[in-house]
Amino acid sequence: MRSKLWSRWATINKELILIFAIIASTGLINLFIGGQRLILTFYNIPTVFAAYYLGRRQAVLAALGSVLFVAWVNLTNPMILGERAIDTNNLLVWSDLAVWAGFLLVCAYAIGTLYEHAQRRLNELRETYYGLLQILSQIVSNDKYTQNHSYRVSVYATQIAAEMGFSDDRIEDVRAAALLHDIGKVETTRSILHKAARLTDEEIKEIRTHVKKGVAILNPVGGSLRRILPIILAHHDKFDGSGYNPAKGEEIPLEARILSVADVFDSLVSDRPYRKALSPFEARDIIVQGIDKDFDPKVVRAFEAAFREQRLEVSEVLV
Repeated sequence: MRSKLWSRWATINKELILIFAIIASTGLINLFIGGQRLILTFYNIPTVFAAYYLGRRQAVLAALGSVLFVAWVNLTNPMILGERAIDTNNLLVWSDLAVWAGFLLVCAYAIGTLYEHAQRRLNELRETYYGLLQILSQIVSNDKYTQNHSYRVSVYATQIAAEMGFSDDRIEDVRAAALLHDIGKVETTRSILHKAARLTDEEIKEIRTHVKKGVAILNPVGGSLRRILPIILAHHDKFDGSGYNPAKGEEIPLEARILSVADVFDSLVSDRPYRKALSPFEARDIIVQGIDKDFDPKVVRAFEAAFREQRLEVSEVLV
């Protein structure tokens, strides 16, 4: 919880610092360019930027900050705004500033509102997109365990990613990779997937091919799904380099290191043909024991934090 609050505080302050930096930079331009109307045009920049990238509230704050700054400049050093502003009692000067200020505030509210409407539409499209991904993962899965497993892993992985302070877009990449990380098993025979006895060396080799097969299946897809291919390809890599691929440590994408922890945790707490499920606490202990060998210590710490806050409890999905 503390890390999330810190992340939110840092984000807000970065936004404010950026807005005030642009306003200050605009003020410096006054030292080199004359002409009141031209200068006031420069003060529209922070508002447009805030509206386009941050939303209505930040846009109105940026506009208000620009208005107050210009009013202060006109009172303390009217020469900066041009010769016409020397007489601070000139009603024409102040009426011009009032018209500009009103126009700026209205624009800030309007453009910020358009930004928020666009964001809502984007969120609706994202929800539809991940709903379709979940349906796809169910259609191509060979068994009920794989279908539900992918869903649960997506919940665990996104909770860990959120605990680590990932941005929304990066969290959504983790979710998509988790939903589709076992898509390659569509080409694995059910006899291997459901085998209750120990797998032979040949069967282990066959199981291991599901990673590259999954990437091959998704490779023709464009857009944001292409970003998740390296995550899927590396989700069985181990932190000490003993996994499916020789990559180790920071060489493995962080998203894949998160997916690895979520994947193993769900496997441990689920019934399999060859063993009964472990309790969540037993599974957590095994994850912790794998620090620096199988798992990234940073990811395990985030996993433990989410586990303590009971954010890793997922109900069974009926498919």
